[in-house]
Amino acid sequence: MTILQAVVLGLAQGLGEFLPISSSAHLVLIPWLLRWTDPGLTFDVALHVGTLVAVVLYFWKDWWQLILQGFTDVRSVKGRLFWYLAAASVPGALSGYLLEKKAETVFRSPMLIAVMLIGMGILLYWADRRGSMKIEIHHITFGTSLCIGISQALAIIPGVSRSGVTMTTGLLMGLNREGAARFSFLLSTPIIFGAAMVKLPGVLSNPSAITLDFIIGTTVSCLTGIASIGFLLRYVQTKDFLPFVWYRFLLGAVVMMMTMVRL
Repeated sequence: MTILQAVVLGLAQGLGEFLPISSSAHLVLIPWLLRWTDPGLTFDVALHVGTLVAVVLYFWKDWWQLILQGFTDVRSVKGRLFWYLAAASVPGALSGYLLEKKAETVFRSPMLIAVMLIGMGILLYWADRRGSMKIEIHHITFGTSLCIGISQALAIIPGVSRSGVTMTTGLLMGLNREGAARFSFLLSTPIIFGAAMVKLPGVLSNPSAITLDFIIGTTVSCLTGIASIGFLLRYVQTKDFLPFVWYRFLLGAVVMMMTMVRL
């Protein structure tokens, strides 16, 4: 892998993990479109570690208070939110465990990814127009958080977008845009942590695989992840999700055309 490829894929992971455009789709499609060699497990883990560090650094104060109150004052707003997040993480974890093999084979079809990009784009547009957007994150209920967690399980399919499907569900359940985005980001922490930890032992068993491109990809995905979290939380305070919807439509259409050309 070249340095340029490491930077491009690091950018794709950092942006796609937190913007509703699907990082997993981009990590499959970019090498496919540009005919690059599959970077392999080690690099995939590096990129996820980068975004894990990004979300932890950005929300470390929130998580400190959530964990503290979750174990000392369960009836408080943040105490309840901690356990809501814990419960909402279970469906995604089960999905990743049960469908891991399909995620690495069947679900990586470019045509399937294109369909998911467009389909979820339609749902995001509809939710952004129809959601009541009256509920802030601190008023979220257990039922709402569990529905968002169940929807996160669909993100095992590249193109769905973990952030996209959880924000869409949050909007449909009445959360405002900022609340949906913030809950989605907090919910991403345990799922990214779990995915990275499952694969990390395989990487550490072969230290020679940790090369310069590994370090560059991790750093780029981390810095880009921090920037994309901050950007989206500011953006949704005054604007809608329409630009991301159009991006999903455009990318899905390009992939469909390229698939047909290469048949």
